Amino acid sequence: MTGLTVPELPEVETVMMGLKPALEGRRFTHVETRRGDLRIPFPKDFAKRLTGRKVKALWRRAKYIMADLEGGETLVIHLGMSGRMSVVGAGLGAFHHEMPELEKHDHVVFETDAPARVVFNDHRRFGLMTLIATDKLASHKLFKDIGVEPLSGDFNAAYLARALKGKKTPVKSALLDQRMIAGLGNIYVCEALWRARISPKRQAAKVKPAQIAALAPAIKAVLREAVKAGGSSLRDHKRVDGELGYFQHSFAVYDRKGKLCQHGDDGVIKRIVQAGRSTFYCPVCQR
Repeated sequence: MTGLTVPELPEVETVMMGLKPALEGRRFTHVETRRGDLRIPFPKDFAKRLTGRKVKALWRRAKYIMADLEGGETLVIHLGMSGRMSVVGAGLGAFHHEMPELEKHDHVVFETDAPARVVFNDHRRFGLMTLIATDKLASHKLFKDIGVEPLSGDFNAAYLARALKGKKTPVKSALLDQRMIAGLGNIYVCEALWRARISPKRQAAKVKPAQIAALAPAIKAVLREAVKAGGSSLRDHKRVDGELGYFQHSFAVYDRKGKLCQHGDDGVIKRIVQAGRSTFYCPVCQR
């Protein structure tokens, strides 16, 4: 597989949905941090501030998992490159007797009244956990510049046309700009551009209206299919039950250098590097 991959929207959505039975509507009965920081230090009294509090809602914003807590704060989790969340219990009786031993890189342990244990493991420590006042989320530095959610009703061809207008960067780079579209990453941009038959090298401002009309639904479709498949497991991504996602078996172009294009036009998938990222596309059908 190619390089290091940060979990993208489908992987984060998959993890978030897997956490819901253990966290949403549940109360933290015990929280333990097993080191002082991840990518950034934990907030002061992090474990103490969480213990005893109820999770009112669990949701996703871009590549972040968000847990709104009673009392007006939100627990924000970013998986980084290698972070994984695992769940044991989630309603199973006497779950404490079935707990596996904690591992070296199990950095945060949450226990809830489901009953369940949620463990955050991150051997590279590029992940992040913090607490933010819920009513300040939109203006917080982590979120104030993040763009529209691509699976929301606000994202459509009209929005995409406005966003690409006047941009001189390649369309691939424009689509990866989190200020424009939240959570969209390298894998799914490659796949969506292939579905819409658009070259990743085409200048964003020169993408034609008909191509934009194809690209917006292609983005939604590939993301929805990937979520349904549990995301793509290339290196570190696993679902909370330890199972792998399987959308990687449906890739049309990503990581398929040298393979025949599935559009059936005798094209061969090519790999190039754009802004330090691998791009896969068919030079025959993507113009």
